[in-house]
Amino acid sequence: MAKKSKKQQQSGGTPATVSLTAAGVDFTLHSYDHDPAHPSYGEEAAEAMGVSPDRVFKTLVADVDGALTVAVVPVSGTLDLKALAAAVGGKRATMADPTLAERTTGYVRGGISPLGQRKKLRTVLDDSAESHATICISAGRRGLEVELSPEDLTKLTEAVLAPIGRG
Repeated sequence: MAKKSKKQQQSGGTPATVSLTAAGVDFTLHSYDHDPAHPSYGEEAAEAMGVSPDRVFKTLVADVDGALTVAVVPVSGTLDLKALAAAVGGKRATMADPTLAERTTGYVRGGISPLGQRKKLRTVLDDSAESHATICISAGRRGLEVELSPEDLTKLTEAVLAPIGRG
C-alpha cells in the first residue's frame, strides 16, 4: 500500500485520483482484493487496510427535497437522514435510487467516491472527520481507497461539515 507517483495516478487513475492529482493534493492510494461476498464494502476496506472503521468513510447518495446530495459518513455508523436534510436546509431526505446514484456519479455502488463525480453534487461530510489527521474514502472503484486530509476533501468537494452520522 505504497504511495503512488503522480504519473502512475494519471496513467491508470480513476476520475477521483485524477482530480486529486490535478488539484495538487497529497494523498495515499490503498488497494486490496475486493471480496464480492463481504456484507459491507466499507467494513471490508477498513479490515483490508488495517484502519479503524472510524477513519474509513463511505459515500452515500440521498435525495433531499428532490435534489441528489452526497453524504460522507464513517463506515462504523449510519447516516442520519434527518440531520442530512437539516445540514443543507432541506426538509426531507431519503436514500437515492441506486441506479440513479450510479448514473449521476459515474461510479458503481461500493465504489462511489465524493471526488471526480460525473455531475457535481452538494456534499456533506460528517464532522467527526475533523478529529482525524487523515481519512479514507473510495477512490472510485471497489478495492481502491484514497487516504487524504479531511480539510482537502472538504475543500475539493465544497462540502458542508455537519453531524450527519449516527453510531
